[in-house]
Amino acid sequence: MMKLIEFHKAVYKIADLPKGNRAEVVLCGRSNVGKSSFINCLLSSKTAKTSSQPGKTRSINYYLIDNKFFFVDLPGFGYAKVSKTERDNWQKLIDDYFNSSGGRIKLVLHLVDSRHEPTPLDLMLHEYLKQMGMPCAVILNKIDKLKQSEIAASKRNISATMPGLEAGKDFFLFSAVSGFGKKELLKLVNNSIIE
Repeated sequence: MMKLIEFHKAVYKIADLPKGNRAEVVLCGRSNVGKSSFINCLLSSKTAKTSSQPGKTRSINYYLIDNKFFFVDLPGFGYAKVSKTERDNWQKLIDDYFNSSGGRIKLVLHLVDSRHEPTPLDLMLHEYLKQMGMPCAVILNKIDKLKQSEIAASKRNISATMPGLEAGKDFFLFSAVSGFGKKELLKLVNNSIIE
């Protein structure tokens, strides 16, 4: 699975969402959390464009996997250097996207930067996804940048701020540099699509 990866389309307004009922795996998180690198590592591809400029992804980006399902990259949130109007537009686009999902969303992967405590926006997104009833997993990303003691502290932060998460079920560690956690997440994605 996940042998053929192609960029399908960028969506800036809800009317342009792809038609049909293909299953979707959604990736979300704050700006500069490493979503594009995550996609490229997980899919063993260089399809997603990475950038050192946070907030660059302003569209909902669809990647078609094996002509079967979509990997959906949502715009990053919380980047201060864009206007309030743009941030409001992003929020509306994301709200509309989730509200129009019609059961196509099989899994939401919420990336959190392991180097920092979850931000208020991370916590809001986590609560939002729970309220929406979305099947969700939290990914503690960029663990290659931490020592073991720092990883342990980061895991404690997640447990304290997002209680109830279970390692290996809806909580994972990941590094796009080393590939740590890739096998477990591929299994999670595959199982979510099959169900």
